Amino acid sequence: MLPIERPDGTTGDAYDTCNDGETAASYVVPTPFILLCPIFFKLSARPPENVNVCPVMNRRTNHFKRKPIDHDIAGSSIYQNHVWVLFHEIVHYYHHASPGYVMLKPEVYNINQAWKLSAADAWRNAENWVYYAATTAARCLQWPRLPENERELLETSEVGLGNVPVGDAETPDAAAGDVIEVKDIIFPDANTWKTFNFFDVSEVKLPDSGHSSLFTSADFSCICSGSDNLFVGGNDGQVRILSSAFKVVRSFHAHDSGSITHIKQVEGSSLLVTIAEDLSNEPVLKVWALDKPDKKTGGPKCLSTLSISNGRKQFPISAFAALDNLSQLAVGFANGSVTVIRGDLINDRGAKQRTVFESEEPITGVEFRDGPNTTLYLATTGRILTLTISGRGQGQPAKNLEDHGCGVGCMTVDSTSGDIVIARDDAIYSYGVNGRGPSYAYEGPKQLVNMFRNFVALVAPPKSDTGAKPSVLRRFVGGGTGDIYRSSTFAMLDTDLKYVAHTETLVSQVRTVFAEWGDLFLLTLDGKLFRYHEKTLSQKLEILYQRDLYVLAINLAQKAGVDAHQRNVILRKYGDYLHKKGDYDTAMQQYLKAIDNTEPSQVIRKFLDSQRINNLIEYLEELHEHDKATVDHTTLLLNCYAKLKDTDKLETFIKSGTNFDLDTAIAMCRQGGYYDQAVVLSKKHGEHNRVIDILIEDSKNYDDALDYIWRREPETAYSNLMRYGRVLLEHCPGQAAQLFINYYTGKYHPKKDSPFVAAQPTPGGAVGAVQNLASFIPLPYRQSAGAPSPATAENQQTGFSGGEATADGEPETPLEYTVPKPRTAFSSFVDHPEQFIVFLEACLKEGSTDEKAKVDLHTTLFEIYLDLAANKSGREKSEWEAKAKTLIAGQDISMDASNVLLLSHLSNFQDGTVLVREQQGLRFDIFRSYASVGDTAGAIKALRKYGPEDPQLYPAALAYFTSSPQILEEAGTELDMVLKKIDEDGLMAPLQVIQTLSTNDVATMGMVKKYLSDTIERERKEISNNRRLIESYRGETDAKRKEMDELGTKSTTFQTRRCSACGGSLDLPTVHFLCKHSFHQRCLNQAAGVDMECPTCAPTNSNIRAFRKAQEDTADRHDMFQDALQRSRDKFGTISEFFGRGVMAAPTVE
Repeated sequence: MLPIERPDGTTGDAYDTCNDGETAASYVVPTPFILLCPIFFKLSARPPENVNVCPVMNRRTNHFKRKPIDHDIAGSSIYQNHVWVLFHEIVHYYHHASPGYVMLKPEVYNINQAWKLSAADAWRNAENWVYYAATTAARCLQWPRLPENERELLETSEVGLGNVPVGDAETPDAAAGDVIEVKDIIFPDANTWKTFNFFDVSEVKLPDSGHSSLFTSADFSCICSGSDNLFVGGNDGQVRILSSAFKVVRSFHAHDSGSITHIKQVEGSSLLVTIAEDLSNEPVLKVWALDKPDKKTGGPKCLSTLSISNGRKQFPISAFAALDNLSQLAVGFANGSVTVIRGDLINDRGAKQRTVFESEEPITGVEFRDGPNTTLYLATTGRILTLTISGRGQGQPAKNLEDHGCGVGCMTVDSTSGDIVIARDDAIYSYGVNGRGPSYAYEGPKQLVNMFRNFVALVAPPKSDTGAKPSVLRRFVGGGTGDIYRSSTFAMLDTDLKYVAHTETLVSQVRTVFAEWGDLFLLTLDGKLFRYHEKTLSQKLEILYQRDLYVLAINLAQKAGVDAHQRNVILRKYGDYLHKKGDYDTAMQQYLKAIDNTEPSQVIRKFLDSQRINNLIEYLEELHEHDKATVDHTTLLLNCYAKLKDTDKLETFIKSGTNFDLDTAIAMCRQGGYYDQAVVLSKKHGEHNRVIDILIEDSKNYDDALDYIWRREPETAYSNLMRYGRVLLEHCPGQAAQLFINYYTGKYHPKKDSPFVAAQPTPGGAVGAVQNLASFIPLPYRQSAGAPSPATAENQQTGFSGGEATADGEPETPLEYTVPKPRTAFSSFVDHPEQFIVFLEACLKEGSTDEKAKVDLHTTLFEIYLDLAANKSGREKSEWEAKAKTLIAGQDISMDASNVLLLSHLSNFQDGTVLVREQQGLRFDIFRSYASVGDTAGAIKALRKYGPEDPQLYPAALAYFTSSPQILEEAGTELDMVLKKIDEDGLMAPLQVIQTLSTNDVATMGMVKKYLSDTIERERKEISNNRRLIESYRGETDAKRKEMDELGTKSTTFQTRRCSACGGSLDLPTVHFLCKHSFHQRCLNQAAGVDMECPTCAPTNSNIRAFRKAQEDTADRHDMFQDALQRSRDKFGTISEFFGRGVMAAPTVE
C-alpha cells in the first residue's frame, strides 16, 4: 500500500486513488515522489498556445465565467496540462517540507472561491499557486475587483503563520515565506518557439576610403557605440570615432603601449573610457573628455589615468563594467579575481582599488545593478554570484546565486528592467533584486548575448565536426580553412512572448554585436557589417495573420502599447478565425473583448442561428453593459430570453442595472407575458404609471394596483384614480371608495409598509412567467368591503379610516396638496351608487369644500337617493326617501330649488316638492299643488300650517272647498273656519265672498247666513262709533279755535303768586307767559332781548313742531304712501290717515 493525502485531507491508497477516474497525479507523503495516474497521460504536455486559456471575466457579477469545457469547476482549463499538474504536486512537496505547515482541507479548486481565500489559506492551498503561475505565464489581465484589503490571488508575505518558519529545513538558502514563483518554471525549449522574420537584414556598405578595411585590419581590437557614434579601439593604441555613415570623423592616440581591449562610452555624455593591456605591465585605464581638446596634442583631454592592480599577477582582463557616473568600475580577470575601482575619475581626484573577489575560476562577466544598494553581479565559468559594494550589506562576502556559470560574452544587462541576462547552453536566465527570475529554455551553445530593445540577441558558435565525414564546406575550400569560414547562428528572441523574432546562419563567425541609431548591427570576423532593422508593428501583425497566430498578435500589440481601437481589430480578426473553425464560444470571447468599437450587427449576424443563441445572449448582454445597445438589441435580447423561457436570466437582466432602452424592455416583457418582470422593471425605474397599467390591464391584479396607487405621491395617485377609478371600484369597491374619500377630503397620505404582510395568492399569468411579484412589491393587509345597504351606509362610511397610520399606530399628518373638485370623481362611480353615496356623504361631512362644490355634492347625493328609492319598494324605499328628505331639510343645504323640484318631480317625490316650496316661501304653490290633485286632506293640512303666515291661502281655500260637492263634504266644518278667518282678518269683502260662492251652485245660502248676519251687525256698530268720534273731534276743534281768538283779542289776567320754576313768591322782575305760567326772570337764565319760551310748555311745543315738520316732510314721500297702502288691510283707512297728514293737500305757493 502506497499512502497518499487526498485533496479533502483524508489519507488513502495511491492505486485506489488513481482508479477513481478523476485524479491525474498525487504527491506521495512524505516521500519526494509524485504518483502519475493514467489520466495524466491523456492531458496535453503544456498549455495550448493558440487558445486563450485565461478565465473570462463577467464584470457584472465580478466573477469568472464557467466555460462549457470546465464542467463544474471554473478555471479548470488553465491547469489541465502536464506543466501545471506537476507544479501543483511540487507545491504540495514544498509545503510538506516546510515545518509547521498545515494543509488547507479540503483543497479549493474553483477559481472564484480560490481568489477569495484569506492570505494564510491562499498560501496553504496549492491551487492558488497554480492559478498565480499559470495566469502570469499566460499574461491574463482581467481579474475580479480586489477585496477591501487589496489582496491578490496569492499572497506571498505576511501570511499570518506566526513565528513558524516556512522555509525548507533542508535548504538553508530558503527564506521564511518564500513561495514557488514563475522563475522556477522553465518555459518550452527552442523547438516549440515559433520563428518569424521580424527584422529586415541588409549588409552595410562601408565607405570607399582609407579606412574601409578598418574592421578587417589587424589594428582592430574592440568597439562600442553611444551618443550617435561608433568608437573603435585598435591594437596600436588609436581610438577612431565613426559617424552614422561609418566614416572616421575623428581619431586620436589614446595609449602609448599595449592594445585597447575594452572601450566604453558613457551614454548622453562626452566621456570615454579606454583600457589598454600589455601583459608585461598592469592594464592602464584612461578617462577622456571628448568635448575638451588637449592644447598640446589637439586630441581630447585625458581626465585621469589609472593602472589597474591585480596583485602583480599578469592576467588578461576578461570582463569590464562601469556605472554611468564612473564612480565605481569593476574589472574581472582571467585568473578569477575582481578589482573594484572607486573614486572621482572625472575630476582626477584620486581613486582607490580593491580586490573584492577571488576564485579559481576565471571571471567571464561583471555587471552593475544600481539602486539603493549597488550590487555587482559576477559570473565565472562555474558560478553566478552577487556582491554588495555600496549600501546596506557592503563588506559581506559574495553570495552564490547559481552553481552554474557562463562563458565570456554571455552576460549582459537589460537596460529596461535592470535585470541581468545570462545565456547558457540550456536556457536563458534572468536575475533581479530577488534572485533568479523567469528562465527560457533555448538549447544550444551560446557565444555572445546582447539586449536590443525587448529582444535577446544570441550568437551561437559554429558546431564542432565530430563525425568521420568532412563537411561539404571543408571539402570545398580544403582542409586548411580557418575559423573565418565556420558558420555561426544568430537569433533574436522575445522571451516575454516566447517567439524567435529572427534567426539566420552566418557563413562567418560573429565578432561583436552592438546597437545604435535605432538598429542592431552585427560584425563578422571577415569584416562584414550587417544592419538589422525591426519591422513595423503592422508588418509584424500581417505576418502573424497569415499564420493564424492571433493570440500572439494580440499579445504583441498589447506589449507594443497600441490603442484600444487597433487592439480590437486584432480581436475581431481572431474571433472571425475561430468562428470559421467552429469554436464559437472562444470566438465570442474575442468579440466581447472588442465590443467597444465593433459594429454589433457584424457579430450578431454570425450568431443568429438558434443553436448559437447562448452566445448571442452573451454578446447582447455585454452590449447593454457597455451602454452600446439600441432598441433593437434590447428587443432581440428579450426575445432570446423568451425563446429559451429563461426567466432567471430575464430577472437578472432587469435587476442588474444594465443600461437598456426602458420602453422597449417593458414592452417586450408585456408582449411575452412576463408581467411580473415588467412590473419590477417599471418600479425600479420609477415608472409608476406604467406599473399600474401592467397590474390592471395585463395582470388583472386589481388589489395590488390599488395598493400601489395608495403608496404614490398625491399627483401620481390622482392621475391614476382618474384613469382607473371605475375599474378599481368594480373590483375593489370598498378600498377604492376609501381611497377616493381620503384624497377628496384632503386626508390622503401614501401608505407605508405594514409590520406584518399577509400572504396573498398570486393570480395566474402567462405560461412560463415566474409568479414572484410579491418578493418585489410589498403587499400590506387589505380589508374587503361589500356594497352597503341603505340602513348601514353611514356606518360603512364611518368604518373607513380617514387617514393612514404608521407601524407604531401613530396617525400621520396628511400631505399638503391641492384637493380637486369632487365633481371630477363623479364619472368614476357610474354603476356604483352605494360607493358613490359613501363618497358623497364623506365629502359633505368634511365640509371643507366651497359653495359650488357643496351644491354639486348635495344635488348629486339627492339624485342618487331618489334613484335608489325609485328602484326599491317597501321599507327600503321609505328609508331612501327619508334620507332624501333629511338631506334637503337641512339648515345649511346648498341646492338650487329648481333642481330639487325638477328631480322630485321626475322621481314623483312629493315630500321633496313640498319641502322646497316651503323653504322658498312658496306656500300658495304648496296649497295649490294639493288642490290641483284633489288632495283635500293635504290642502287642509297646508292651510292650517301655512295659513297664519300667508292669509291669502284662505280665499283660495274658500274657492277650493266650494269647487265641488265632494270636496265640500271632505272639508266639513273647515269651510266655517275659513269664512270666520276671512271675516276676522278682513281678507275679503262680503261682496267678494258672495261672488266667490256664487260661481257655482255648491254653496247654499244657509252655509253663509251666519257669516252675512255677523258682518252686517259689525259694520253697523262700526258706523255708529265713527259718527261719535266725528262729533267729538268737531267739538274739540271748535273749542281750540275759540281759545285762540280770545288770546288774540282780549287781555289776560295773571294771578299766580309763586314762580313755576323755583316755587318761591314772585317779585320783580317777573315774566308771565300766555300759558298761565309765571317765573322769576332770574330763574329763566335767558339773556334780555332773546325770545323766551315757557320752560314748562317747551317740551310739548317741541313735540308738536317736530310732528308737524314730519307731516310736512312725509307729504312729499309718495313712495311711503304707496308702500303703506299695499301693506294695509284697511286701505280706505290708510288713505284717510295720509290725507290727514297733508299728503293730498295742494302745494303752497311762495
